[in-house]
Amino acid sequence: MGLSQDEIFEKVQEALIDALGADDDEVNRGATLVGDLGAESIDFLDIVFKLEKSFDININREELAPEDILTNDDYVKDGVVTANGMAELKRRMPWADMGEFEQNPRVQDFGNLLTVGDLCNYVGSKIGGES
Repeated sequence: MGLSQDEIFEKVQEALIDALGADDDEVNRGATLVGDLGAESIDFLDIVFKLEKSFDININREELAPEDILTNDDYVKDGVVTANGMAELKRRMPWADMGEFEQNPRVQDFGNLLTVGDLCNYVGSKIGGES
């Protein structure tokens, strides 16, 4: 089911417009789901459902939101993700760009990390890995 990057983006964009009521020009690859598009935790359930349906994939919530890392004392000290925590996030979320978050890895800012582009990379990794 080889979809191009553009085809993946179009389907992800459609799901986000539908789930969040955003305008198509707002849903660009660099837009953050929470900060720019106003997604709330309840919206993620809808987004995941729409992406699963659209791409015929299964999405584990932990893959998109590894809360078990963010609430683990081994990975977080004083509200900041430790070096071990960053390594674990990168291992679990290789499709996400952690560069900006890594400069100031406060747990409270993690929700504002994911961009539309990251979501496209994630979906691409899911459909690329299933044959």
